[in-house]
Amino acid sequence: MEDQEEEEATAAMLWSIQEALERQTLQIGASACGATAVVDVLKALGVDVAPEEADRCVQTRLRRNESPLGDYLLSRSEAGELRVPAGGLPAGATHAQLIRGAQEASEGKAVGRFFHLYPRRRIRLVPWLARWIRKGAVPVATMNMQLAVPEGEEVPDAWHHQLIFGVAPNAIFMTNPLDVVSEDEVHQRLCSRSVLLVRREDVLQRSAPGCSLSDLPENPSDPRWQELDVEGQVRSVLSEEELGADQPKTAHITIPAAYSSGITLFALRDSELGQELLQAPEVPLL
Repeated sequence: MEDQEEEEATAAMLWSIQEALERQTLQIGASACGATAVVDVLKALGVDVAPEEADRCVQTRLRRNESPLGDYLLSRSEAGELRVPAGGLPAGATHAQLIRGAQEASEGKAVGRFFHLYPRRRIRLVPWLARWIRKGAVPVATMNMQLAVPEGEEVPDAWHHQLIFGVAPNAIFMTNPLDVVSEDEVHQRLCSRSVLLVRREDVLQRSAPGCSLSDLPENPSDPRWQELDVEGQVRSVLSEEELGADQPKTAHITIPAAYSSGITLFALRDSELGQELLQAPEVPLL
């Protein structure tokens, strides 16, 4: 009996799986997972917004794909950048852009609150999510998909925002793509340093052995470029290339990222839940 009560306490659904199949928004553009999540958040809150309007409000930033290596790496890092330069491919948005985008697209009806889950927190993820979902909150996970990669699969190229439409014991149900993932796997991705792995080939395409690395970012407001020794990592990749095909190769370099891992909860601003969200404390550190 106690086991059944505990199971019921950790189960909560905004939509059934069938409803999610019918109501979810498929990815509305390249790297527009944040704007896609905002469309479904507002749908779950009863606010209909055109995908194009959500995308405009979220302002998915661009990856400066044709830039030299230094500017390219900076564009990969600055997911919070709201200026839209000419050229390039969309690269993503931060949780702050999702919150601003949902508020603007809903004309102020929606409010969001982000809860950091890194460094590690004192939390049981599924019961915590279940409590908020039962109150009517709509969660969006901001995850480092480069963690907890199944064996044999390629490391993804980016972080990801996904709406959570329900939880059950050791299971989290998400849209875009429609999926059920174990609590442990999601928790690992939600507890990540703000870093991004950039593929070796993306570095090599924009550089050559012996080229000048003077344009690599040296941002005094973000010492992580120096702490991670990005220039040293790039030099190492270039040196490996000179050693020949038989030598072990570094698969990725690590750069700072503007993303923060955690959960954004959304509600209607004028509701009791909306005010509760705004006043809720951060999840305590371990």
